[in-house]
Amino acid sequence: MKAFTQLTGTAAALLEKGKPMSNIDTDMIIPKQFLKTTERTGLSKGLFYELKTLADGSPNPDFVLNKPEFAKAGILIAGENFGCGSSREHAPWALADQGISVIIAPSFADIFHNNCYKNGILPVRLPVDVCETLAKQAGGANHVFIVDLESQSVTAPDGEVYKFDVDPGRKSNLIQGLDEIGASLQAEADISDFEKTRKLATPWLEPAR
Repeated sequence: MKAFTQLTGTAAALLEKGKPMSNIDTDMIIPKQFLKTTERTGLSKGLFYELKTLADGSPNPDFVLNKPEFAKAGILIAGENFGCGSSREHAPWALADQGISVIIAPSFADIFHNNCYKNGILPVRLPVDVCETLAKQAGGANHVFIVDLESQSVTAPDGEVYKFDVDPGRKSNLIQGLDEIGASLQAEADISDFEKTRKLATPWLEPAR
C-alpha cells in the first residue's frame, strides 16, 4: 500500500443545492453493475456513474469530476454519512483508482471508514460548517488544499488551518504504507517466537502428521 504523509492537490466538492451532498451511499459511489471484478484497477469508469453520466450515456458536463479543472482532484469534500449503504470494498477501490487519496466529510459510515484505511485513503472528519466553508473555497478560483497527516491538519486555499483527529495506530499505518496484514508482519519475529514456545509447552495442540 502506498504511504501517505501529505497531499497538496485539487479538492472537488460534491454538492447538492449548493451544499456538500449528504448520504452518498456505496451504490452511488460505484453501482452494482461494476462489481463483477475483483481487480482494483479500472473501477474509476464506474465511479459516481449515475452522477457523471447522462441518460444517453454521454458525460454530464455539470458533474464536478467531469470538469477539466477537477478531473485530477485528489481530495473530495462531501456531506454527512459518506459511504453509507452496503459494505462493498469496490467503493474505496474505485475512489483510489480515480486518484482520490483524501475524503473530507462531517461523518462516515463505519464499514466504509474502516475500508478507506485498508486501501490507503485518509477519511477526514470535520464539522458541518467547516465542510461547507471548504466546499465553497474548492469552487473558487483556487482549488488547492494541503492535507498533512503528520500534523493532522487541512490548510484551505485562504490559508486557514483546520485540525482533525485520527486514530494513532491507523495514522502510523498510513504513514508507513501498511495495511492490517503489513502491520501484523512487523511483529513477525515475536509471532515466530510465540509459536515455538507454544509448540514446546503444548505439543498436544499440534495437528497430527
